[in-house]
Amino acid sequence: MTIRVVVADDHILVRAGFSVLVNAAADMEVVAETSTGRDTVAAGRRHLPDIILMDVRMPDMDGIEATRQLLGDPATEAIRIVILTTFDLDEYVFAALKAGASGFLLKDTPPETLLAGIRTVAAGDALLAPSVTRRLIRDYVNRNALDSGVSSALLDPLTEREREVLVHVAAGHSNTEISAQLHISVATVKTHVSRLFSKLQANDRAQLVVIAYETGLVEQARRR
Repeated sequence: MTIRVVVADDHILVRAGFSVLVNAAADMEVVAETSTGRDTVAAGRRHLPDIILMDVRMPDMDGIEATRQLLGDPATEAIRIVILTTFDLDEYVFAALKAGASGFLLKDTPPETLLAGIRTVAAGDALLAPSVTRRLIRDYVNRNALDSGVSSALLDPLTEREREVLVHVAAGHSNTEISAQLHISVATVKTHVSRLFSKLQANDRAQLVVIAYETGLVEQARRR
């Protein structure tokens, strides 16, 4: 299947560069290019793409609000959004993840990494999380944990095994890696992850990571 992509960036050369790269991939096509937040929301509703590559800073509406509007609408909530930024420690990025974005990429990401990331997120298989992403989430949440408004009681419905799996998801581990570390089958890992989505009302692994840090689960696991 062809992965349908919207490229949203207010810099025409950046937008054009990403579009050329995506269109050159045999399994992808750009269905729209946008330069403002409002146009991006409109394009998402019109085209229902699989992926939106979303710039953070755009005129009239930033990428965070555009993400929030699209993923808060039942008609467009299935779209997966990857935030594009020039700043690997941009606090806006964490806000975008909280709004439901599936991850983020630096704009100087190598082309093959960008395309691989699009495929990963489109498959819903794993958080697009190089170590810098995990570091961003960890550091930001640790600074803001007291103000997160997220109670550890959110984790009460989870079994002990599901908590273990969630800790590994927060570390950016794939299902195969979790399988090896917990000595369970990949199919069993997938079952646990599916239950985490359901019990925590999360759309993808990015949101599971945020929840794991905001509820203090990762810090508790680190202290053991």
